[in-house]
Amino acid sequence: MPQESEIRVGLAGYGTAGEFFHAPLIAATPGLRLAAVVTGAPERAARVRRAHPGAEVLASADDLPGRCDVVVIASPNRTHVPLARAALEAGLPVVVDKPLAGSAAQARDLVRLAAERGLMLTVFQNRRWDGDFLTIRRLLPELGTIHRLESRFERWRPVPKGGWRELGDADEIGGVLYDLGSHLVDQALQLLGPVSTVYAETDARRPGVRSDDDAFVALTHVSGARSHLWMSAVAGRLGPRFRVLGSRGAYVKWGLDPQEACLRAGERADGAAWGVEPPDRWGELGVEGDSRAVPTEPGAYQEFYAGVVACLRDGAPPPVDPRDAVACLAVLEAARRSAESRSTVALPTVTS
Repeated sequence: MPQESEIRVGLAGYGTAGEFFHAPLIAATPGLRLAAVVTGAPERAARVRRAHPGAEVLASADDLPGRCDVVVIASPNRTHVPLARAALEAGLPVVVDKPLAGSAAQARDLVRLAAERGLMLTVFQNRRWDGDFLTIRRLLPELGTIHRLESRFERWRPVPKGGWRELGDADEIGGVLYDLGSHLVDQALQLLGPVSTVYAETDARRPGVRSDDDAFVALTHVSGARSHLWMSAVAGRLGPRFRVLGSRGAYVKWGLDPQEACLRAGERADGAAWGVEPPDRWGELGVEGDSRAVPTEPGAYQEFYAGVVACLRDGAPPPVDPRDAVACLAVLEAARRSAESRSTVALPTVTS
């Protein structure tokens, strides 16, 4: 890996994830250069050229080897495994947008291949750097033993947007369970550890939608703590983003982390005020009748790609261990089985 020159990044996919998350974060990260973008859509190719004039536009991911030092996969979910495997077999380290794969078994195979080749494999779990999530981690000592984590990622989209996430079959790996649930389950595992049982409910509420657009997942962690996770496209009134109940008190936070909206608005992630939330959006810590607003930690999506640079140049651990993605997928698979069977599904203590 080059030590003096910038690390050349090849980005496969320029949909929402590629255009609004990966490309701008790569561009804002010292040590990285967006060298090539793969997209077959002429209108997206034009947007690449306007926003990133130094990047070469390619029609196929097969053309990335030789043009980049690391591959970032932000293409539709069904392509994650074949594109990641091809890149690793070509000797290139890989970043994959979540979910890493459609199953824990597929993810394990990729982790094994990367280890055999001595290559970095990491997963873009950007919401580990949400300001509210970072705040919860900071507040854990004040909350005491966590009894219950309630976490929501809800939207009000009564009219479907269309596309593979909503209209595709199971092979597309669409739906809110795998899309939004990948974030919520990962955060729950990071906070409360391995899971012993999973119960889930999934529905397709809107006419014409084939993938789940409304889901609830209940996790019992090995520690005895419980996570209740909601993900929905049909929530007419949104619940709190987080409600964390502990033996010493609770933390309640409303509203989504602002970084996605800022990226969509074209703001750069390297400014001094990046990720800072105004006081009127801070969460509250305490108990009934005795609580106070607590500053939200600044969100820090830029830390993910800074971690990629540190891994490739200095041998640091990857910013997200891919084995964590295996554990997350094991829970999501169990949730799907639970929803289909209308029963609680037990997991082995070690899921990775």
